[in-house]
Amino acid sequence: MKTEYQKSEEKKPGSARNPLRLCFSLLCLCVALGCMIYLGNYFLKSRQSQDNIQSLRELIDPESSDGPDDKEGPEMVEVNGRMVQKKFAALYEANPDFVGWVNIPDTKVDYPVMQHAGDNEYYLHRNFEKEWDDSGLPFLDLQCSITKPTSNMLIYGHNMKAGTMFSGIINYKDEDFYQTHKTFTFHTIDGDGEYEVIAAFYSQIYPEEDTEHFKYYHFFDASSAEAFDAYVEEVKALTPYDIAADAGYGDSLITLSTCAYHTDEGRFAVVARKIETEE
Repeated sequence: MKTEYQKSEEKKPGSARNPLRLCFSLLCLCVALGCMIYLGNYFLKSRQSQDNIQSLRELIDPESSDGPDDKEGPEMVEVNGRMVQKKFAALYEANPDFVGWVNIPDTKVDYPVMQHAGDNEYYLHRNFEKEWDDSGLPFLDLQCSITKPTSNMLIYGHNMKAGTMFSGIINYKDEDFYQTHKTFTFHTIDGDGEYEVIAAFYSQIYPEEDTEHFKYYHFFDASSAEAFDAYVEEVKALTPYDIAADAGYGDSLITLSTCAYHTDEGRFAVVARKIETEE
């Protein structure tokens, strides 16, 4: 005859489910370990990518002319049949796709800018050595040229979770950041350039057939003063705070663009005009 204790043990519902609980626990453990390994590899690759960028920075010749402050212009040398700034000679010789270097103070935006003929997204997931790299490198749209600059130079860069590449441009969503970072530089192999921010805003990529929304990423060369002014008016209207700095027809613009996650196909862009220096 079974005791009351034995009967109660037989009725315990959990005893039959222990194997299921064990399997579930093991599954959760495997998922957690997988996430840890993924994140570890992600940040390791990010660190390796940044180390690679640092090695590229060290190739810049600090002894050569800075350009705008030198009335005679930047010091130029011939590399692979093309005249380039001496300070960028080693970078251009290592990879002729290199067109310049963009830097925003107090951010991680401090990178070479690339442009590969025939493939607009070549550096979307490639590093300076043309090897696979999730971070890629900032790249200049093929509809733009540093040799014969268009009205607007559009540069793309990833918004990486590690805060690298063009993640830093989203700081311009805050007016306080803008107030202390009104300018940044884009020095090309042809000459140095300082740019003054005139707009910073969230947007998105719209369907090709969409004709109702403003597509900042379609503007490269103004066909007229009216077209240029219309573009400037649109980007300033999208900016959530007032920026006194403006631009007029004949000014050279630059747009930095990255992904944003406020909506599907979201983007964040910063538009600036080149500051012309007096000689």
